[in-house]
Amino acid sequence: MSYKVAVIGATGNVGREMLTILAERDFPAESVHALASRRSQGKEVSYGDTTLKCQDLEQFDFTGTDFALMSAGSAVSREWSPKIAATGAIVIDNSSCFRYDADVPLIVPEVNAAALEDFMAKPDRRGIIANPNCSTAQLVVALKPLHDAFGIRRVVCSTYQSVSGAGKDAMDELWEQTKGIFVAQSPEAEKFTKQIAFNVIPHIDVFMEDGFTKEEWKMMAETKKILDPAIKLTATCVRVPVFVGHSEAVNIEFDKPVTADEAREVLREAPGLIIVDKREDGGYVTPVECVGDFATFVSRIREDATAENGLALWIVSDNLRKGAALNTVQIAETLINRGLMKQAA
Repeated sequence: MSYKVAVIGATGNVGREMLTILAERDFPAESVHALASRRSQGKEVSYGDTTLKCQDLEQFDFTGTDFALMSAGSAVSREWSPKIAATGAIVIDNSSCFRYDADVPLIVPEVNAAALEDFMAKPDRRGIIANPNCSTAQLVVALKPLHDAFGIRRVVCSTYQSVSGAGKDAMDELWEQTKGIFVAQSPEAEKFTKQIAFNVIPHIDVFMEDGFTKEEWKMMAETKKILDPAIKLTATCVRVPVFVGHSEAVNIEFDKPVTADEAREVLREAPGLIIVDKREDGGYVTPVECVGDFATFVSRIREDATAENGLALWIVSDNLRKGAALNTVQIAETLINRGLMKQAA
């Protein structure tokens, strides 16, 4: 069986990556349509060995569409996701618009794919599935097997997030600032609050009343919704001058005693993870090595003697892939592989 797929926001970083991944993974698509705003109509984007011409979202006929992969931002999703879902399509939304709605599942297939079965069985479902924040997605893939084995009590996470998470303009700003510094030009901050080249900025998204940023709040709320509401999590999210690839330094406290060797063996058996953990120079993964890969990498696994049943580790993943486009495609694949799309007519 093959499916009609629409990618909304096809000219953006994540939209382009969605098209690439659909082709790379041989997604069973009868047809794939690249959609964007009217100003991008006719613009060509790559889909495997072919190119697609972008169509105007407002003029596209969604009749017969099976999957609408949405990556056009919260404002567009808020307006269009319910309209598209009303035609019978399953909308998989990459924005934060519906993530915290009780009747919209927030899915990372390696972690909570079973929630899709409950969702698809509902006759009155909204037809919208949410993709989590990029920093949350890679984190919970690593936390899930450890939680199952040892019971996670508390997580402290510091992120090192690449500029691609803020879009193409942010990548351009890093590039222009870096070039300018070498010819003695004063860097101008537009997308970011401060200079990003040769700097780090402990500020992603807006500040909230309690002093945390919205990005940090997202990680807390989404981890609870996806994995376990009993888990306590605190985060500090930092933007770093890296083009692609998010990194996380994670400290975990467990209910049960755990050694580094035990954790390493559990993680090696878990889906979606690759363990690179040699206690030697270069025996770990950095963002440069993860770009273009489907996996989430875990390194620097060690026991933390300052906490009861404590563990520390390092997590790296391509944020445009597992943090966004790949996870979206995997949700669609899971619906197909579990035979759930038969109920979506």
